[in-house]
Amino acid sequence: MAADNSVLLGLVEEFVSGQVDSKAAETATGVKTGQFTVLQLVEALGLSLTSSQPQTRGRGVQLLSQVLQECYSSLSEREVEVLIAFYENRLKDHYVITPHVLKGLKALTKCSVLPPGSAVSILKSIFQDVHVQSLMVVDRSCVYNILISLMESREEELKGLGADFIFGFVQSVDGERDPRNLLLAFQVARNIIHRGYDLGKFVEELFEVTSCYFPIDFSPPPNDPHGITQEELVLSLRAVLTGTSQFAEFLLPLIIEKLDSDVQSSKVDSLQTLAACGLTYSHKELAEFLPGLWSSVRREVFQTASEKVESAGLSALSALASCLSRSVLNSDSEDVLQVFLNLVLKDCQHHLCEPDLKLVWPSAKLLQAAAGASYRASLIVSAAVIPALLEQYNNRTQCAQRRTLLEVLQGFVQPTALSRPADGEDSVLVAFQQSLCSVVFSALTESSAGLQVTATRVITALGQQPGLLAQTDVEKAVDHLTRLILEEDDSQVSSAVVECSGSLARLHPKGFISRMIPPLKEQILSDESSAAVRQRCVTALASVSSQLSVVQESAPALLQVLASAHTGSCGFSVEEVTAACVSLQRIALHARDSEEIGRFFQDIIIPRLLGLCLQAALQSRDSGRCSPLTDEAVLSAVVPVISTTCAALRSESASRMATQTVSLFLDGDVSFLPENAFPSKIQLLQSQTESRGPSQLVCLLMACVCSLPCSVEIPEVDRLLVQLEDLSCTCPHLFSYTFAAKCFAGLVNKRPAGEALDAVLQRVMKRIGMELENVSSAQRTQAFTLLLWVAKALLLRYHPLSTALTDKLFALLSDPALGCQVADGFGVLMSDSPDVLNRDCHADVRIMYRQRFFAENSTKLVQGFNSAEQEKKSCYLKALSHIVSNLPRQVQLTELPALLPLLLEALSCADQAVQLSTLSCLQPVLMEPPPALRNQLEALFSRLLALTTSPAMKVRIASLQCVHALSRLPEHLVLPFRARVLKALAVPLDDKKRLVRKEAVVARGEWFLLGSPGGR
Repeated sequence: MAADNSVLLGLVEEFVSGQVDSKAAETATGVKTGQFTVLQLVEALGLSLTSSQPQTRGRGVQLLSQVLQECYSSLSEREVEVLIAFYENRLKDHYVITPHVLKGLKALTKCSVLPPGSAVSILKSIFQDVHVQSLMVVDRSCVYNILISLMESREEELKGLGADFIFGFVQSVDGERDPRNLLLAFQVARNIIHRGYDLGKFVEELFEVTSCYFPIDFSPPPNDPHGITQEELVLSLRAVLTGTSQFAEFLLPLIIEKLDSDVQSSKVDSLQTLAACGLTYSHKELAEFLPGLWSSVRREVFQTASEKVESAGLSALSALASCLSRSVLNSDSEDVLQVFLNLVLKDCQHHLCEPDLKLVWPSAKLLQAAAGASYRASLIVSAAVIPALLEQYNNRTQCAQRRTLLEVLQGFVQPTALSRPADGEDSVLVAFQQSLCSVVFSALTESSAGLQVTATRVITALGQQPGLLAQTDVEKAVDHLTRLILEEDDSQVSSAVVECSGSLARLHPKGFISRMIPPLKEQILSDESSAAVRQRCVTALASVSSQLSVVQESAPALLQVLASAHTGSCGFSVEEVTAACVSLQRIALHARDSEEIGRFFQDIIIPRLLGLCLQAALQSRDSGRCSPLTDEAVLSAVVPVISTTCAALRSESASRMATQTVSLFLDGDVSFLPENAFPSKIQLLQSQTESRGPSQLVCLLMACVCSLPCSVEIPEVDRLLVQLEDLSCTCPHLFSYTFAAKCFAGLVNKRPAGEALDAVLQRVMKRIGMELENVSSAQRTQAFTLLLWVAKALLLRYHPLSTALTDKLFALLSDPALGCQVADGFGVLMSDSPDVLNRDCHADVRIMYRQRFFAENSTKLVQGFNSAEQEKKSCYLKALSHIVSNLPRQVQLTELPALLPLLLEALSCADQAVQLSTLSCLQPVLMEPPPALRNQLEALFSRLLALTTSPAMKVRIASLQCVHALSRLPEHLVLPFRARVLKALAVPLDDKKRLVRKEAVVARGEWFLLGSPGGR
């Protein structure tokens, strides 16, 4: 024990007299391990604490406080009580000791055994004996943290202090300037307000001490280590100022005053604070200031050129109206909401009668913001405004004026979340239903495209609200929309009409079934219809088909396009057949949300599609007549129809679909196909010499079996894999062997790990290896394609064999015949495949597989490039370009510095695709260039400026954007290149493409200003 005591005395002596700060940590360790107690430490510090020298006393208290910061959790209640009494007494000591005392008290306030009454005692001592604002920043922070800590653990005790606590806090925070401490002070003030502390007679004082910072004007210094933003301070202060209605009489005049500021951020902050007041204040606090508030908000919306100020003003007005809407109406008092809205209507309504003046839109927006605040507000404003707008529309004859009025009307027709009627309440527009419909139908017959587009939006808004469109109105609307689809060539109108039709068809399907689909179908199948009309009709059919009843009419109509194209009864082009497939796929997307639509597609549409494609393939093989359905573009468009449907099927339906499809392709079972007048023995997975033979249909097999959920067991999967392997390795046609490889890969990706999968992979790798090793083999390209897709299937699921397969791909980059194809294959490996091996098809895709692939293989790629012959290096550059361009942006920024020499080399590559993808990788890096890039500026400028005259327009644009980005580098780095860049950029200023000239002007303008007076 004596030895421990001597050790403690030695530590104290070295810290206090020897100024060895590290002894504090050793002392704390001794207390933690039980070698000595805190009270023994106090005894050992006796001479130091009673020294006549303030610095010595300060060192003693400092040692004790540092130990307490480490050991406060192990103290007993009695020890805490003694230490608090000691520290409170020390607060009366010399000012150099005060910071150390506060650190000790801060540690003690965290103790769970803080004695009752000690919180009040600590605060009284601080408030009486410490002038907080004379302390250093870190010490003031200590005071605020003590307050926060005690408010969390001893709230009831502090509330017992009453207004004395508020007064003490006000005195402590008055004059604070440091943003870190302000955040803490605002947190204390927010706790006082939101936790029900009694403000007593110090309401105004608390408001004054916090509101003096409003509005916040703070710009963090560059490279600020604390990371405090202006937004943090603004939101923290706003929570204080708007936290209690007791501040209303002081805050609202302050907001009116601050709105006179010329600083935009000040205006926005003031308006957003006013909007926040609407959530916590009642109409009583607002009533006195409403005229002044309205005047200020109106002025800002009318006069500002800033969208931020306008948006904040409209939100503030809506919040005020919403607050007033919560007032309870009494028979003996006036309706404050009505009084306020009368002010708004008086100042704004007359501007709506002058459609040519610029105040129409500000006035309309103010009225719409007020109306959208509540159902009551919407009733009052609509009753005054809508009749006037309808009258103005009917009195005006110019289309531009009518369009303006109709656009204004649209804002009142579309309800907000707050202004929607409750259950059992009628829409505020019921009284104007007939007049509104009359105006909209009139606008749909006008020749102005803008007027027609606006009319479709209004009718969409009307249709989405119950009771505003009678059945006869729906029928009229459908007739007008159908007429516009068939007659209107303007793309903007067509798009708006199709969108409107889709919205209304969800709510009123019967009208579209009876009045739109028949004429559209007739036009599609008519020989006299133009391609543009057919395209619009096909697009419209897809748009309206969101309900099963509509789908049952529209999907067969689209199928009839394929059937007619196959039989040749109508002169459909390949593009028109493809468009019909695209529309079918859009309809199939609804199967995700509707099991009935999925079942309809499975039972009717998919069998019919398969039957038509099979008929076309057999006809092409047997008679040599090529149907449009054998065209690769059409088959590629059929694939997403089937895959989208199959991906949405439930388990039982999915299993049935798998069984039917596999039996068709393996055994030629056509029993589930309609009109199954097919030969008895059909071999669909057999390699044929004809380019448009049945083997093409392997893409439809892939669409089905590779899109089903992983839980669905594919029947005879091993036999299927063998035939797909044969087809992919022996078929001479690119389309067939590519889709066979994709299908094989899709099945392998979902196959459970185990011996069966290992056997399949071992067999296919042996075959691929044999074909690739035989340089004279005619099937090397097919084998490479299968290797590529199997590698992708395994890479996505992190299969151990994926490394061996990707190593084979890297080795093939030096192959004389396959090198370029392999380089492009890395694009397939890293990018998302739209038709297979994606999450929509339920493939096994692990997160961050691209990053993992890059991390494992980037070194191999660089080594391969360095060791490759000169003529083979371009393949490595192309592969690198594909890999890097598909990485997430943040990974690119991190990894590119190491690959910079290769990327600069890639810019000199003759392949334009490599140049473009490399430029797209470089551009974000040039915004914040790493040090490695700054050492390569000469090479970078040489290559970029050469590419500004590239034959490819996209390359010229991308290189100009990179040159522009380089102008943002520090002046001393890029100023030596200024003359050279300006001379080079003079050439693209006369480029024949407008987009290139535009980029050249922007880039040259920035470089021209570089280093000039008034420049950046």
